[in-house]
Amino acid sequence: MRKQPRQARSRQMVERIVAAGREVLVEDGYDAFSTNRVAAAAGISPGSLYQYFPDKSAILDLVVDRYTEETAERVAAAMSERIGGIGIEVVRDIVDALLTALEADRALLRVVAEELPLARSGPRRAALERRVGELAATYLLARPEHSRRPVPSVSTWVTVLAIENLAVRWVLDQPAITRDQILDEIVALVAGYLLS
Repeated sequence: MRKQPRQARSRQMVERIVAAGREVLVEDGYDAFSTNRVAAAAGISPGSLYQYFPDKSAILDLVVDRYTEETAERVAAAMSERIGGIGIEVVRDIVDALLTALEADRALLRVVAEELPLARSGPRRAALERRVGELAATYLLARPEHSRRPVPSVSTWVTVLAIENLAVRWVLDQPAITRDQILDEIVALVAGYLLS
């Protein structure tokens, strides 16, 4: 951001710009995203927008950062709440929480997953995967008897990427597979690979 908003009115203006940025990104897509469209959606002049954001990338980065953080928080909270549990029930609950987090804004997920250049979305996705992987590795290290894999950091990396990709594709593709069916299949996959 060009300047940090200090007064309530300035913070409200920034929130208005970010909300408009999210709206434009979802409705028009990444390629059509522009400061003029964001300013119009926010009901302000481009000059007012430029007081806070130097360019469209700064708005885009904040929109995507917030989305990634919201998703990460939902999944991390679900994992933290269930860290004391054991086995298949924990896996099912965590995957269910991930699906819920991804479904919360399917339209923005589609843009982030399918339209943003990897250079822009990759580091954020990697940070989310690392965070979830660390929580999963902590669980496995605390309960080594629950895992059949010898190196928790490796097996959690494989598991997190498999679950993430399956969940994202299920949410975006909306195949003829019910939520219970995808949960059952992912649990079976994880149980077969990871759980003893």
